[in-house]
Amino acid sequence: MTDAWTGPLARLWPGLDASAWSRALDRADGPLPLPPGSERAFWEAAAADGDQATWAVTAQAAEAERERPWPGVWAHAWARYQRDGDREEYQTDLFARTDRLSRAALMALVTDQEHWVDQVADGLVLVCEQSSWCWPAHDDAFTRAGEVLPDPDHPFLDLGAGELVSQLAWIDHLLGAALDRSYPGLRRRLRQEADRRVFQPFLTRDDWHWLGLDRPVHNWSPWIQGNLLIGALVLSQPDQRGQLIERAVQGLDRYLSALPADGAVDEGYGYWWQGACRLLEALDLIYWASQGQLDAFDLEAVRQTVAFPHRMHLGGPWHLNYADASARPQGQQPWAVLERLARRVGDRQAQARARAQRLPGAPVADPADGLGRFLLAWTDPVWSRAAGRSPLPQQFYLASTEVFLARQEAGLTDGLTVSAKGGHNGENHNHNDVGSVIVALDGVPVLVDAGRPTYTAVTFGPDRYSIWTMVSDWHNVPLVAGRSQSVGRSYAAGQARAELGPEAAEFSCDLAAAYDCPGLTSWRRRVRLERAGRDSRVVIADDWRLSPRPGDGPTEARLLLAGQVRPVEPGRIEVTALNGAVLELAWSPAQAVASLETRPLDDPMLSQVWGESLTRLRLDLTELAQPSLTVVCRRSDNDQNPCRNVQESTPRTAPCPSPSDFPGSPLN
Repeated sequence: MTDAWTGPLARLWPGLDASAWSRALDRADGPLPLPPGSERAFWEAAAADGDQATWAVTAQAAEAERERPWPGVWAHAWARYQRDGDREEYQTDLFARTDRLSRAALMALVTDQEHWVDQVADGLVLVCEQSSWCWPAHDDAFTRAGEVLPDPDHPFLDLGAGELVSQLAWIDHLLGAALDRSYPGLRRRLRQEADRRVFQPFLTRDDWHWLGLDRPVHNWSPWIQGNLLIGALVLSQPDQRGQLIERAVQGLDRYLSALPADGAVDEGYGYWWQGACRLLEALDLIYWASQGQLDAFDLEAVRQTVAFPHRMHLGGPWHLNYADASARPQGQQPWAVLERLARRVGDRQAQARARAQRLPGAPVADPADGLGRFLLAWTDPVWSRAAGRSPLPQQFYLASTEVFLARQEAGLTDGLTVSAKGGHNGENHNHNDVGSVIVALDGVPVLVDAGRPTYTAVTFGPDRYSIWTMVSDWHNVPLVAGRSQSVGRSYAAGQARAELGPEAAEFSCDLAAAYDCPGLTSWRRRVRLERAGRDSRVVIADDWRLSPRPGDGPTEARLLLAGQVRPVEPGRIEVTALNGAVLELAWSPAQAVASLETRPLDDPMLSQVWGESLTRLRLDLTELAQPSLTVVCRRSDNDQNPCRNVQESTPRTAPCPSPSDFPGSPLN
């Protein structure tokens, strides 16, 4: 490691070198916070007392796949990433393999039956014989040597390798005695592979981009190093364990140093779970392994980031989705983890948000979340009995990322919710969206951020901003003199501020610096929620100073809409949202020439959220007499939507009709 260790953890825990770290995390009762399978009384009690619905689903899936061949991971699927950018075929089969291994391990752990130990051994050997533990989008064989298959002599340490070493560590810890009895030598093989593929690359290379030594640190850092910490505690040799722990903790500290005091994550809601949450899990493991002597949960950034998920919640399955997040994430998040962490810091609102996701009769967790996560949830009686209601805070402003949210009433989805952001265009998982606005009605977004499509080779390459969802043209920000927003940290909001009051809340910033536009002096945007019951409204007010030059293109306001759009009269439209609520959107001056444009959605990552299409409203501001525009959003008098304050149920999401009567044509 080439940099000095100077972060919050270094200040909190001074004087710990490799040797001290090895001693500090050496618990006599085992390296991980559950007993091994040889302690039959614990696991028999867990089987008897644990959530039976969870066990039934897991056992049924394991029994169904036991007689089938294990999923293969094939050369052609790996090579597809270089051929056509597809990473899903290989990863789908790989995840099916590792999920099956976790289920087999659970069956062996609980039943103590030999045929399940056989299944575990088969899966472990398959993993040990994979050419690579990393995922095809991350391996460097192609960039380093022009090869389309992984090079076993140059293992790449990525998210996939971290996930696998953690999974193998949990299996070794839980089933070590059974494996020694039936497959002597297999555990030695696990340690050899972990050392070759993970520990040695981690100790000997400083050029991993996720270390954050020469570039901004991002969610890979705690995700990999948190998993590596688990692997080191179980699978490393005694003479290297302290080095691995020390290096991993320094890496976690580097991420923590970049986590602002308000706990915000610029990568968005979806990435909190695989970034800040991974950091918190690692700190929780350190707390446990040190028997409470090493406690980082009083640090302000740690306490505040636990609140991030419930702050991003709009209602039901809907969330704020700046950056690469999805407005309606697919699948379930590991809510048991958040509930446990919220308990640790005493955040009752975060606890309530997590507990609201504990649905009676549903499994408490999914083995696909990770074997350790699953077992900690399944053996947690507090989580098994949990119930709650999402807190839905009335308003907040996260100054570090310049993200603002205000809703009509705390705790309710009824009525209008508005969010806006400043920030800059060099954020992690960045979209060019400085000044963008999201408006939801009854908890469902109507003015929207499309989110991200399926990841391919293009997503994180030099052509990222050829993807339409990434550029400002398809966000709720203006086109200025024919220019879209530019990429980079210097393209940022200016003078961002928020005022939070009981009757109104407002965010404002200047967007001019987000554009490479010499004639643009300022573009001041104010986004305001005025609370007045049924007459509440959101006001988006823009005024600007622009000196057009010959050859400049048009200046337009652009708003992306989800739902059925109906023109009403010049200067006014109605949008029937995906839950049936109706939002009226009016603008002044009404003389701004308006048109609607349909964007078909052929990517499932988008269509599963929004339906068949989204609609872009374009308001031509080029010839306005005065450089100002006001857009007002309120509930329409025509709204007969019966769905009110449905917090956790899924809103109706029938594909919304395209505005086929007005595709690309003027509204007035």
